[in-house]
This record gives sequence, structure tokens and C-alpha cells, in this order.
Amino acid sequence: MPKKPSGGGLSPMQQAAKFLGVSVLAGAVMAGIALPAAGALGLAAKGSVEGFDEIPANLKRPPLSQRTTILDSEGGQIATVYSRDRTVVDLKDMSPYMQKAIVAIEDSRFYEHGAVDLKGILRAVNQNAQSGGVSQGASTLTQQYVKNVFVEEAGDDPTKVAEATQQTIGRKIRELKYAIQVEEELGKKRILENYLNITFFGEQAYGVEAASQRYFSKHAKDLNLQESALLAGIVQSPSRYDPVNDEAEATKRRNTVLQRMAEVHDISRAEAAKAKKKPLGLKISKPKNGCITAVKGAGFFCDYVREVFLNDKVFGKTKKDRAKVWNQGGLTIRTTLDPQAQDSVQASVKSHVNKSDEVATAASIVEPGTGKILAMGQSRPYGFGKHETQINLSVDKDMGGGAGYQPGSTFKPIVAAAAIEGGKPATQTYSSPYEMPYPSPISACDGKNWVNTENAKLSNENESERGPYGMKEATAKSVNTYYVQLISDIGICPVTKMAKKMGVERADGDKITQAPSIALGTQEMSPLTMANGYATFASRGMYCTPIAIESISQKVGNSKKSLAVPKSTCSRAMSETTADTVSTLLKGVVEDGTGQQAGLGSRPSAGKTGTTDFRYAAWFVGYTPNMAGAVWVGDPAHKRRMTNITIGGVYHAKVFGGEVPGPIWRDMMSGALDGKPAPGFNLVDIPDAGDKDKDRGRGHNDGDNGDHGNGHGNGGVQTNGGVNGGTITGATIGGTSPNPTPTFSIPDGFIQGQGDGGRGNGGQRG
Repeated sequence: MPKKPSGGGLSPMQQAAKFLGVSVLAGAVMAGIALPAAGALGLAAKGSVEGFDEIPANLKRPPLSQRTTILDSEGGQIATVYSRDRTVVDLKDMSPYMQKAIVAIEDSRFYEHGAVDLKGILRAVNQNAQSGGVSQGASTLTQQYVKNVFVEEAGDDPTKVAEATQQTIGRKIRELKYAIQVEEELGKKRILENYLNITFFGEQAYGVEAASQRYFSKHAKDLNLQESALLAGIVQSPSRYDPVNDEAEATKRRNTVLQRMAEVHDISRAEAAKAKKKPLGLKISKPKNGCITAVKGAGFFCDYVREVFLNDKVFGKTKKDRAKVWNQGGLTIRTTLDPQAQDSVQASVKSHVNKSDEVATAASIVEPGTGKILAMGQSRPYGFGKHETQINLSVDKDMGGGAGYQPGSTFKPIVAAAAIEGGKPATQTYSSPYEMPYPSPISACDGKNWVNTENAKLSNENESERGPYGMKEATAKSVNTYYVQLISDIGICPVTKMAKKMGVERADGDKITQAPSIALGTQEMSPLTMANGYATFASRGMYCTPIAIESISQKVGNSKKSLAVPKSTCSRAMSETTADTVSTLLKGVVEDGTGQQAGLGSRPSAGKTGTTDFRYAAWFVGYTPNMAGAVWVGDPAHKRRMTNITIGGVYHAKVFGGEVPGPIWRDMMSGALDGKPAPGFNLVDIPDAGDKDKDRGRGHNDGDNGDHGNGHGNGGVQTNGGVNGGTITGATIGGTSPNPTPTFSIPDGFIQGQGDGGRGNGGQRG
């Protein structure tokens, strides 16, 4: 006597019946496959009952992928993104006409048979035998649903999609078994609901809600008879019956559905006849997917949010895991983007720089003490057309940006912070000559020294800028020789360590070079990095990592769950006294120095200008106690020098950080802060450095002219292990007004700007 399977099972009689049923059905379902029925029977029989039993008992139904909605901090929609444009809805939110139409045309006996319609199969086999081909299929709505589950599970993998849709006996057998399971578990209404949510309706629309929106710009619950018939007809062949591209064919198919609905008594023949005379009534909504759909110029911020999701392990251990969650969608992501600040950034950018200009601008605003990114924009819009780009000019390379841009003298406050934190008084005075060789040797990290083996020199903006200077005046006038003397005094390592504490790192991910020229802003940074670094001063020495996401909820089926999101991590980068001292120095830059055009009137503000060698980039980075922002202007490809140039319709013989980026910063911050509190700084008393000729250096517009005074050298010797290469990379220039005659020239080809495929390098030097 044969053994009964462990845990119960089928009797020999039931096994035989199942074998017969499976074999017959396997052959019969080939009515929908272009194979001879006899051959199919034979192949199925070879598999026997064991093959059927080897199929896993439970059909895995992955959550349906849906669109993701990205919101600003106030709940306003920024953009929608999706792998599948789908919105899952309950059956009650689908028009009764739609439910009847899909059943009538796809499986009119749906409510009468089980998972498999034997009567339908026999009819199809007979019809196909008479026609000598495959003129009629016999898959039930339940079987079609199972097939769609296979396709959904395959995702966007073309190999898996092919396996899920291949016309083979093996797949049909699996489909059969799972259809039986689904019928038992879900019941007819749930199967119909799931089917109408999962199936593809063409034009990138998955599920009836997305299809209704795409073709008629309305909800699925509001579809009328003829609209429902049109959508039901599309399912069989979305490309053939596409009403957008072939109205005549779609109309014929719609009328076929209406006729069938009348035949099965869902509607009267009179209703069908009346509906057939109606036009299609399309009201097309174009597919809206991706960050290109973002409002308020927030396409780049939208992209940044996606990069955060794909790169942060809080959303999954591996990038593949994170991508799976992102593609599954159904997310509602509330971000930190402040709509008022974003509007202000875009308005300021647009009013000062045209998208067709030879150079571009990028700007970011963050909130001190929280790390929240409040705004992000640029003059070249998000897109694929002329004067458009998908490169986010505000962020680092690994987050969708370029390789960064030299920040020029906007890096000097970091040197000041390192010095003050190390014990140097803000009254520290240096000789600060107009021109000087780089001091040598200068201590670097790990006990190494940098040595000026080639007697490389630097100078200030013009010859009237001669010391001695104290830190207050040297910062206001952006005196290069002062800051190089300062870094040579305290060493390079305290500066690179302070930069790291403030989150100020190279945009390309490389380490900051151990050379004194870093004091003059020669290491490529991104606007977001500089804005967030200066926010450390605004928050009295507390650095907070930047964040873009406030919260995320995910819809899975009909339920919602919250996802963990990355939190800003705050740490003390410097003492409150150090930060307050730097704020006092930088307040002087805005009030009496190179940044006067960036001033916010009665609202307290602080900041620093920056202009790099040969004017490839110009900056203004500044802050109030409650917002910090950075503005960069330049050629992302690092080819166009900003001399004899028109920007935003205004001609400039030479561009200065205070002259072009400064007003952009002023206008964007004024709008972003409108109506918000205006707290003051915790200022410290910094006595003047003493009497000297107050006429020196007067009448200056900006502290950073990059036409001359560059220190450069390579190869430097190593002492105590040496600094690798001992390189001074090109320096920026102090002073404030243009000097038309360089004091010395730099050999052609010395500066190697790298376009990085148009992503913009900012001009690395060696």
C-alpha cells in the first residue's frame, strides 16, 4: 500500500485524479500558446504529479510599486518619481462600469468558475482546432493576475521579465497552481481589485487609477461607461489599442467591449449603441515622472534627495537594497526645503544670471544648528535641452555634482578659526608686505614639513596693500600675505583639522592638500559644503551634518508605515568664543570691507568674498544667526575667465566676489529671511591693530583679484618625511580694487582646468 504523505495528503485516488486533471489542463491551456495540443499533453504528462508538487505552495505577491511623492517642509508637492506610475486604490474607488467592462471582455464567466474555466478551455480548444491556429485563449482573470504578479516581481530586469512572460508549459503549470491558491485565499472581489491595480494600460500607466488620470485626467471612480470600455479594451494589447497613437483602432476595440457588455447583460443594447456613438473624449495628462517635473526650480534638490536615499545605509545595507525600496516607491518624502527660501533663491538667481550666459551660478541655504538644507538652485535649469543640465552645481561629485570650484578667500575664515582656537589673539599682527615668498619650512600633519624649494611668491591685490595688518583689517580687506603668514605661524595641520570639523572637504572626495596655499582657497569645494561650513560660525561653533529629509512614510498595499531617516549629527567644532570672534571679523567684511554689496541693511549679517586665480570662480559665503548661504559664479567647465564678460545683461571688465555673487546672496537671503526674526550676533571686542596710514588700501571693491600674485611651485623637498610633492597650488589675491597690470606672469599651460565631462572641476592646479 503506498505511503500517505507526511502530515496528511492526497489518497492514491486523489493523486490519480490530480494527475489526470493537471495533464488535461496543461494541454488545454495551450489553447493560448502556439503549440499543438497533443504535444502539450505529452510534455505535461512527462512532468507528472511530482512536477506539480514541486512548485512552491505559496505565491509570493510583492508589494506593488507605486509613485513616490516628494514634498517641501510645509507639505507642498515638489515632484513625483516612480519606477511604475501606479496609485493603488480600493475596489470601491473604481467605477462599477470599469469593473463590469474588464470582466465582460477578459473573463465573462469570472464569477461562475473557479481558478480555471474548464468550459472556456474546451471552447478555446475546439475553436483553435477548427481554425488550425490559436485564435482564442482561455486564461481566466485569476490566471492573468498571477501572470502579472510574475511580471511585477521581475521588475525592470529584462531577463526576468522574459522568463515571467515566456510561452512555455512550465510557466502555465505554475500559473495554474498559483491561480488555484489565489482563488482560495482572496476571493473574487479581491482578485478583481488586485488585477485592476496591477495590470498595464499603456502610456506608462499601471493600474486603473493611473490609467484614468493619464487618458481622462480624472479618478477611476469617476469613469463613465464609454471611458471604462476604452480602458478595459486596452489591456489585451496596450500598444495596438493605444488611443493616443491610433484613435480608430482604439475606438473599434472600445465598441467591441461595449458590445460584449450588452451580450452578457451588464448594459442594455440601447446603452451600448448610444455609447458607441460617443467620441473617445480623451483628456490626456502627459506622464510626469522624475525630478524634471519639480516645481520652484527644485529639480536639483529633488535629485539630491534621491542620492541621499540611494547612498545612506539607514535605507538598506547595500545600494541594491536601497534601490529596490526606491523603485518599489509608494513613498511620501517630506523634505527640509523651505518654499519661501527656495522661491527667493530662484528669483535672485534668475534676476542676476541668465541661463544662456557663458557662466553659471549656484546657491544653497542651510539652517545653522540643524543642518537642514532650506534651498538649492542654479541658473542653468534641470533638463536635457540647450543651456540646461542634470549636473547639480551645488553639491559634491558623489551626490550628483561636479568636482567643485576653488572657494578663494572664502576659505580664510577657516584659517582664522584654527588660529584663534589654537590661542592666537584676534589682534595678531603680521608685516603683511605687498609681495613675499611663501614662508618655509611650514609644519604639516604627521610631523612633516612643507618646504618652498622654488621660492614661489604671492602678492596682495595692489601695491598700496602693505602691512602691518591685524586680523580684523586683514580679513576685511582679504589680505593674502597676512593669511599666508598666519598659516605659516600656526602650521597647516590645525587648518585642515578645523576644516574637517566644519565639514569643509574637497568636492571630489580627495584630501585637502598639505600646502600653505590652502589658506587662499585653492582646494575645490561645493556651494553646499561652504554654506554648511559657515553655518558652524552662525551656530556659535556647532557643526551639524547637512540633511534633506524630515520624514518618510511608505504605502504598502493599503497600509502605511514610517521609515527611519538620517538625522543630523551635531558636534562642537570650536568654542563659542572662537565662533563669535570669527563672526565679528566677518561682520566687518560686510560693513566696511569687500562684501559691502552683500549687506542686509539693518539685519545683522557676516560673510566673506572670494575670487580665484584668473577669475574662473567668484564667491560670496555669509550668514545671519538663523540662515547661512553660499553663492558661486563661474564656468562649470573651467574654461571661461570672468573678464570682459556680460552676466545677466550687465557687462563686467573683471568679476569680483563682492560685485556679482554678493548681490545674488543679498537678494536671496533678504527674501528667505523676510518676516523671520532678526537676532544679533554675540560680538567680541577686537581692538584695532594700532595706528598706521589709514589711506592704504582704500577705495577697494573686492578683496580677491586672481590676475596676479600667484604662488606656484612643484616638487618641494621633503624634510622629516616631507609633504608629498610639496606643491603650492595657485593662490588667490587680496586687496579690493582691480589692478590692471600683473606684477608677474604665469607660464601658459600652468593651470590645467578639467571639465570632467562637463561636470566642472573648478580648475585644479599642480
